[in-house]
Amino acid sequence: MIGRPRILLGVTGFVLTLGLATTVLLVRGGSETPTPVAHSSAASLDALVADFTGALSAGQPYRPPSAAERRAGQEGFTKVLDAGKATPSALDGLGFSVRDGVDAKTGRPYTIAVNESGTERAWGMYVIDRSAPPSLVVEVPHPAFDLRTELAGLDQFRQVPGAVLMIAGAHRKAGGGKADVAHEESSMFHVVATTLMARKLAQVQLHGFDDDSQPGTDIVLSTGVGKASDPAFRAADRLGAHGFVVCRGWAQTCPGLEAKTNVQGKAAAAAGTVFLHVEMSRTVRDSATRRADVVRALTEAKPGG
Repeated sequence: MIGRPRILLGVTGFVLTLGLATTVLLVRGGSETPTPVAHSSAASLDALVADFTGALSAGQPYRPPSAAERRAGQEGFTKVLDAGKATPSALDGLGFSVRDGVDAKTGRPYTIAVNESGTERAWGMYVIDRSAPPSLVVEVPHPAFDLRTELAGLDQFRQVPGAVLMIAGAHRKAGGGKADVAHEESSMFHVVATTLMARKLAQVQLHGFDDDSQPGTDIVLSTGVGKASDPAFRAADRLGAHGFVVCRGWAQTCPGLEAKTNVQGKAAAAAGTVFLHVEMSRTVRDSATRRADVVRALTEAKPGG
């Protein structure tokens, strides 16, 4: 009579131990699996972008990376870009989390690098479409300030296999204005942009303006200090074909919206690469339909050739 309870107790203990071991394996297994995991809904990449930009504010902590950190960022991003998948790199030491995923909306694989949250190293989100060689750079330098430009940016990214999406990691007013990456060369955003420029990739940079600052205009399209060429002409024509009133910065006066001081534009002009600075009115940005029309027009223009 005494032996039976001991046997039962032993069996029970074995089952509990097995259950605990199984639980530990299940919990730890995800971090040890290097292959991309398909997201369960089409909104997963949308949610990552929405959560990232939704946390930004003018009062958030921010500091520009040091020269050494910028060099490490260039080295790390280049390694991840060339690896074709998430891989250990210097980005890890800069507070970035790098992983692979599959966008359920397009079915295409991507690698995403995101800065750590809640610290002054608010240096951006970078998404690389892995379905084709790098082809087009889509830039969102003023998230949470130029409202809904991140939505247009994500949509544009999805239209072009091989695109790279860049979203600044801080509100442009953060850090006493030092987080305005479109006008600060000492930013990780500029490091990544110039790294991609060195590969002769075209850039489409998305911005927004208040309706009353350019009355009667839907889009201000410019090339910064660079000379306008066929990609800009095609983009202006396609935008016009979709019913937008376009101010062409190379041929008309579009006060304060022509990107003459934009540092990515200046670098592109020096490198001889395509740079399209796209300013959308508040009315356009507030309309999902019109945002989609902008993206469609830019895609049709094939700025990357």
